[in-house]
Amino acid sequence: MADQSLARSRLQFGPKNYVCLAAALASLAIGYFLLSNGSTTAAPILLVLGYCVFFPLGLAL
Repeated sequence: MADQSLARSRLQFGPKNYVCLAAALASLAIGYFLLSNGSTTAAPILLVLGYCVFFPLGLAL
């Protein structure tokens, strides 16, 4: 019985997780796009939001 409980994943994603991960993906995509066009203010902000806020939230919620 203990083997079955270990086989289950502890990460069970719900709608909140998917929304945060989608926001992270969108933020990163837009950030890299703006970075390739020479943005020096908006791109780093979006990249930091994607990597340091939305992605961890998507995993932690």
